[in-house]
Amino acid sequence: MPVSRRDFIKTSIAVGAVAGMGSLPLHAERASASSLVTLGKSGVKVTRLAFGTGSKNGYVQSSLGQKEFSRLVAYAYERGVRFFETSESYSTPAMLGEALRPFPRDSYQLMSKVTTEDEGDPLKKLDELRRTSQTDYFDIMLLHWQHTGTWPADTERWQDAILEAQSRQTIRTHGASVHGLPALRKVSATKWLEIAMIRVNHRGTKMDNENDDWDVPGNVPEVVTHVQQARAEGMGVISMKLIGEGAFTNRGDRQQAMRFAFRNAGVDTVTVGYKNTAEIDEAIDNVNLAFA
Repeated sequence: MPVSRRDFIKTSIAVGAVAGMGSLPLHAERASASSLVTLGKSGVKVTRLAFGTGSKNGYVQSSLGQKEFSRLVAYAYERGVRFFETSESYSTPAMLGEALRPFPRDSYQLMSKVTTEDEGDPLKKLDELRRTSQTDYFDIMLLHWQHTGTWPADTERWQDAILEAQSRQTIRTHGASVHGLPALRKVSATKWLEIAMIRVNHRGTKMDNENDDWDVPGNVPEVVTHVQQARAEGMGVISMKLIGEGAFTNRGDRQQAMRFAFRNAGVDTVTVGYKNTAEIDEAIDNVNLAFA
């Protein structure tokens, strides 16, 4: 049977990832915000806590201005947060690229998301995103805002383009940011996926329901089931909306949300947006407490 280019690229990438994973330590140390976790079968390692730049589509971060934003990124970096994320649809990709310029590229992981409604050339778009972010490669590239039950078929040309970029070593691994139960139900059966970004918190605030309506509480038990199914399929899982898009104003709620994400849902890593150093300090403490 002839082998398609898509299958050939997927197989070649998988073989390379397995070859580079190496052996695991016999005794794992207690996890913390700055400890590394391997995202499923991808072989890509990230810190348990990420620096998110998409609060209100990045307005919260971009309103700081480049100088203050860069200072915030540097503070997180020095405190051990080495996983940074942005998106084509945020106002922050260029700012984050500038903020990360002082640091060795192999000392942190960078994730971005591409908007799949664009009718243009996907490979050209991915190259534009790299130039905007001032990077030779992305550690992770996600299909952004997949919110229908047909997304795996609807995005095939974007999936193929990402695989091609991965074969060119401008992307290391890939996945999707999934919104709403109809889309989430397709995750574990979508073999293309290596990473799933899923909304998780203990209250179901701004989480997945049938119609992706943020005014309706999410179905927490079903979301947790899908997280665990994705993990069972060898996918890495990143939690977003951990503090309900800023709705959790009580620190106890924020601590409980962090513990729930790691201990109950079983995610690998979480992303949180920040506007000052105190919020970074708290998030680090909350992750550490979740594993205490």
